[in-house]
Amino acid sequence: MSQHAGNKPIVKENNLGVSLAIFLVIIVMFLGAIYSLSFLTLDNPWPMAVCLGLFALAFWIPQTILGRSDSAGEN
Repeated sequence: MSQHAGNKPIVKENNLGVSLAIFLVIIVMFLGAIYSLSFLTLDNPWPMAVCLGLFALAFWIPQTILGRSDSAGEN
């Protein structure tokens, strides 16, 4: 049987150290978003703005910049 040119094995993109470093940065952003809510009062809306910003970045960065969002057609 001949191997089809499109059936290449999946290549590991990051080594363990890089993956752990990225994970730690993203989890610190997420936990920072949660921690910022401890400063939220009715007089000070800025902790909520910080929370929404960090929370959005903690999900947007891995899904778009670090992720493979352009691979919908691959199988």
